[in-house]
Amino acid sequence: MAWTRFLYTLVEGEGQGRILQRFPEKDWEDSPFPQGVELFCQPSGWQLVPERQPASFFVAVLTDINSERHYCACFTFWEGLDNPQVRLRATDAGDADEADEEPAVVQPAKVFAPKSLVVVSRLDYTEAFRNCLGLIYTVHVDGLPTPLETVIGNLLTCVIPIAGGSQRTITLGAGDRQVIQTPINDALPVSGSSVAQLFRQLGIVNVLYLFCAALTEHKILFLSSSYQRLTDACRGLLAIMFPLKYSFTYVPILPGKLLEVLSTPTPFIIGVNSFFRSETQELLDVIIADLDGGTVTIPECVHISLLPEPLLQQTQTALTLMTGRKPLRWWWEEIRAVFLWLFARLFQGYRWCLHIIRIHPEPVIPVHHSCL
Repeated sequence: MAWTRFLYTLVEGEGQGRILQRFPEKDWEDSPFPQGVELFCQPSGWQLVPERQPASFFVAVLTDINSERHYCACFTFWEGLDNPQVRLRATDAGDADEADEEPAVVQPAKVFAPKSLVVVSRLDYTEAFRNCLGLIYTVHVDGLPTPLETVIGNLLTCVIPIAGGSQRTITLGAGDRQVIQTPINDALPVSGSSVAQLFRQLGIVNVLYLFCAALTEHKILFLSSSYQRLTDACRGLLAIMFPLKYSFTYVPILPGKLLEVLSTPTPFIIGVNSFFRSETQELLDVIIADLDGGTVTIPECVHISLLPEPLLQQTQTALTLMTGRKPLRWWWEEIRAVFLWLFARLFQGYRWCLHIIRIHPEPVIPVHHSCL
């Protein structure tokens, strides 16, 4: 786990972020510091604004060279700066005569720049990271008696089991107590309410189209004005694919400067801020899911193979009956149960399709072509 914070700088008229502090200062041997993380902290670009914006939190996902995912929890707040390029007169416009007699006092205009607090971890504990960064922000802004170094040091030295199903209580030394529930098995996806939110935003039919598109290696692009909504949608789609594991490009929040990735010939699941919607109109082989508008657009040249009948109708019926009678917070467990039932039906009798090849030193077991 690493902790960093970023500062806005203006380089040749273009806003860029730079690392102000990072802990640890040197890379750990088994966990190098991810390069380019500042792009993911402000995916739409580092920009000055005339009014202070509310603080925001989201989690980006970074994939390293070994295909291991790192969760980049980002808490952004806004600090006032003096803009030397815009000056305001301190005298009132009505005092023109007085202003002519005495030199006017010229003051710089106030603008606001983003500053981000970031935790980079291999563990996927969204709420815990939100609470930790919120506490660090409070210590930094309100000047609590607990030293900031103590809080960050306690965060870096927390030892949390990857799996086991146990509860772990941690504290950062500022009067806080947080309980983390570890999954029973580290292969189980951590979904929370993201699955239910995905169905609520897009509907049953659209989600089943995306589910089948992901299984058949199509390109899927999520659009939304909310970064957290993008992360939750991508997380929810992966969760309903369990026990299968998605092995292609997976970027829940893609920075604007990296939009050329959308032209890659390989399958992907990517999320992009709807601010860049116009730059995605020329993607002829990409399925676009608009989370804000609740629509899924499938290009004419893309054909999605749906589930075979009667499984498709049975799955739709089960999802309709289940989502129609219970509150949102109860949906996600039953939705995942429906998809586990679906995979059990799809894989029923799979051993009959296996073909053992013994011409190699170690036997190879592929799926026989007659089953495809």
